[in-house]
Amino acid sequence: MSTATELSRPATPPPAATPGGSGRWWSLVVLAMAQLMVVLDATIVNIALPSAQQDLGFSTADRQWVVTGYALAFGSLLLLGGRLSDFFGRKRMFLIGLTGFALASALGGAANGLEMLIFARALQGAFGAALAPAALSLLSTTFTDPADRGKAFGIFGAISGAGGAVGLLLGGVLTEYLSWRWCLYVNLLFAVVAFIGATRKLQDEKIANRDRIDIPGAITAIAGLVGLVFGLGKAETDGWSAPITLIPMIGGLVVLIAFVLIEMRVPHPLLPLRVVLDRNRGGSYISIGVAGAGMFGVFLFLTYYLVAFLGFSPIQTGLAFLPMLAAIMLSATTLGALLTPKIGPRPLVPAGGLIAAAGMAYMTRLDLDSSYASGVLPGLMIMGLGMGLIFAPTQNAATSGVDHHDAGVASAMINTVQQIGGSIGTALLSSFAASAATNYMVGKAPTALVQAQAQLASYHTVFWWSVGFFLVVALVSAVTFRSGPLDIDPDAPKAMAH
Repeated sequence: MSTATELSRPATPPPAATPGGSGRWWSLVVLAMAQLMVVLDATIVNIALPSAQQDLGFSTADRQWVVTGYALAFGSLLLLGGRLSDFFGRKRMFLIGLTGFALASALGGAANGLEMLIFARALQGAFGAALAPAALSLLSTTFTDPADRGKAFGIFGAISGAGGAVGLLLGGVLTEYLSWRWCLYVNLLFAVVAFIGATRKLQDEKIANRDRIDIPGAITAIAGLVGLVFGLGKAETDGWSAPITLIPMIGGLVVLIAFVLIEMRVPHPLLPLRVVLDRNRGGSYISIGVAGAGMFGVFLFLTYYLVAFLGFSPIQTGLAFLPMLAAIMLSATTLGALLTPKIGPRPLVPAGGLIAAAGMAYMTRLDLDSSYASGVLPGLMIMGLGMGLIFAPTQNAATSGVDHHDAGVASAMINTVQQIGGSIGTALLSSFAASAATNYMVGKAPTALVQAQAQLASYHTVFWWSVGFFLVVALVSAVTFRSGPLDIDPDAPKAMAH
């Protein structure tokens, strides 16, 4: 890190002692449970949507707002949520976020109409934006020893990567055997256990100084991200050239440029540029964002293939992703956890990108009569091994060497880029899939066989684009990451640095 960057850091007194021994690992259990709740909520509700639509009687066009309402609130409020955790205390914001998320989930589960369901989902997103960065920054400030930090981020990264698959399985089970409402009520169980654990096991540092909240930065960040996420959501349904898509996206980008200019001038910025301009952190943010886009090639379109061509039920679809979940856990908690403290992320993340790309390339071999065991399973396993090597080291790198004063907003950036990356991926891949299917049908009689082949061609197109996304992850991480182990935590007690 440059001398100028070091001088630009605000002074931070030594932190309060972090929990020692088994207490830290119990902290990890609590934080991982909260992270799982936030991550799986992105996919668990997708499984429940058809049943909710039938029960509450809303249209397919309105259905997207149940997903978009969450994405808009979550994506746009993350940076503010991260800075508030630095301002009010991470443990306090963690508990506020956890409680609010649980109550919003209960409201959604009891919804008697579309409006109430969308409102509850937006509330979930808002409190999730407080919860997610607080959890990750607590993890970063609790685990400062490099070896323990590698293990902790290996587990946390595995959950971040595998949570979507858990959501598919849990959503299928709850929808089939109980009700779509339990896909929301289940968060109450997670939240109660995590809340009890948090009050007993989580320790936070004393707040050194409360810088004034950057109001102009907060307003422009929220407005810009809302415009961008809203426009991307409309691109998926209305097309890229529609005014409802272009105007919010262009407006959002203009406002985000204004946000950057504000952050360069205000004394206490919402997002200090020193956080993102560090090579390791910048490389992490780009890698996570692009990997988030590529992941949707798996979860969204492979789900379509399993249901449409292999005739899988929701539960079978969820179970089909379990081997990928196991592969993510394996690579993140072994290679990712053990090697990151020793060699740093530079060899691991490019390798993960290449392995994930190979898994997606294998998926392009899927045919109308492919089986799960030979057609889908090997690709999923390879893909999972690669994703584990991407998520654990990048999350570790994105919060390494950052002052505790900035830990909340550095953590928020991870969730922000993953959310934006996922939105871009969903919109782009949906658009490419629709174009590929249309192009395949040109000049052909619309028989059932030709329509099935067109659908398959659209999936192949998406999988090839996902290959491209993961190759970009490999390239960006190889170029941006510094060689060698990650920076020692600048605010860690000196004893831990030796």
